Amino acid sequence: MVAMEEKLIVFSSHKIPFSDVVVKKRRNAIWTRVWNIRDMIYATVLLLVHLLCLFAPFYFNWKAVWVAVVLYWITGNGVTISYHRNLAHSSFKLPKVLEYLFAYCASHALQGHPIDWVSKHRFHHKYVDTERDPHSPIDGFWFSHINWILDVDYMIYKVGKRKNVADLRKQFFYVFLMKTYLLHHIAFGILLYKWGGMPFLVWGMGVRIVLVLHATLLVNSACHVWGRRDWNTRDLSKNNWVVALCTFGEGWHNNHHAFEFSATFQNKWWQVDIGWCVIRLLERVGLATDVKVPSEAQKQKMKKYLTK
Repeated sequence: MVAMEEKLIVFSSHKIPFSDVVVKKRRNAIWTRVWNIRDMIYATVLLLVHLLCLFAPFYFNWKAVWVAVVLYWITGNGVTISYHRNLAHSSFKLPKVLEYLFAYCASHALQGHPIDWVSKHRFHHKYVDTERDPHSPIDGFWFSHINWILDVDYMIYKVGKRKNVADLRKQFFYVFLMKTYLLHHIAFGILLYKWGGMPFLVWGMGVRIVLVLHATLLVNSACHVWGRRDWNTRDLSKNNWVVALCTFGEGWHNNHHAFEFSATFQNKWWQVDIGWCVIRLLERVGLATDVKVPSEAQKQKMKKYLTK
């Protein structure tokens, strides 16, 4: 297995333009490798939603655009609040009904079911920007952006099987979503079509999913390549305000890697973090509890570490 994988890796050290990030090896993630059935399903689904976007100019109307905007807000916020901060890092707690509702909204971003997403993200933090990181730009910018999604065998080769999500596997709801994941998207697509015809399908499924997907994927790629580093986190993470605006705060990625347990990715008052605003609102009305934020002592420790 290892020998086979090594043949599919091209060692070609070079810098990514306008950055200090060096690509140590480039994975041939599209050509000259064996595609398994799961890879082909993912690729087909991603191709279909991208193709839907081509019809957007022909099915434009303002109702459809607003449907896309509202769904972008719901599913994009769901990813950062539920998948990332709540499930992957346990940075706050919610009542189970609300936890499951947020996770279900996030699942409609077409970024994988909760068990899949959380497992990969926990591996990312464990092996960040090393050869075992599931999606580091040291494998190439486009691999870190999207090609890693289509390469399940390589992911297993890097990190092994997903044994880091026992907490989610114990819960029926998350196992149910894992086993029925694509059916929910098909059902929602049918619902949008019944409600508003092709305009709602094209804008609510195609345009919206593609925008949320690539905005989130920029956190893995662009936020490990371009931006500002406020903390010396021994990885490539960077704060990128453009990505932050598109992802409800996810672009403050260096802040997140400095304090990965934190429910807020904001470090300075001007760093807009919409996901944190929602969590704060939930906390004030008593729905979010055990909300974790870095203490001043932890910040001072990181500042001292930064100066070394």
